[in-house]
Amino acid sequence: MPDEIRKVSRLVLLDPDDRILLMHGFEPGDPSSTWWFTPGGGLEGDETREQAALRELAEETGITEVELGPVLWRRTCSFPFDGRRWHQDEWYFLARTDRTATDTSGQTGLELRSVSELRWWTSAELSAARETVYPTRLAGLLRTLLDEGPPRTPLVLDPENA
Repeated sequence: MPDEIRKVSRLVLLDPDDRILLMHGFEPGDPSSTWWFTPGGGLEGDETREQAALRELAEETGITEVELGPVLWRRTCSFPFDGRRWHQDEWYFLARTDRTATDTSGQTGLELRSVSELRWWTSAELSAARETVYPTRLAGLLRTLLDEGPPRTPLVLDPENA
């Protein structure tokens, strides 16, 4: 059904230096269309949001040693990708790790066709970036998180539709 909302868990994964891990994605049919985004993906079966976040992180980055924190932000989004339109209800979890080495061997076929690299970003680098990053306010959200700590209740971000 085309209007089905996909439940998604994403991670704001920070290392000991407060750098955030982002993935560099591209449209499989048009590799010139690129953006950066946080690790995560859709829930499978009867997974909880937390279980999906940890599974997706392990698949996409090889990182399993994490301390999963609270939900920071929630947003809905809709976008075309790989020949279809995706409608998502995304929850962004805070997570911390001491491990910065990544391993992409667990990525799915679609991820292998649409992710070119993983990179740790400082808040300053993210603020200076001229590339597309999702969610679009991530640089400011990260700065606020680092300055003030997690919000008491998840912030509801403006919907994004592409």
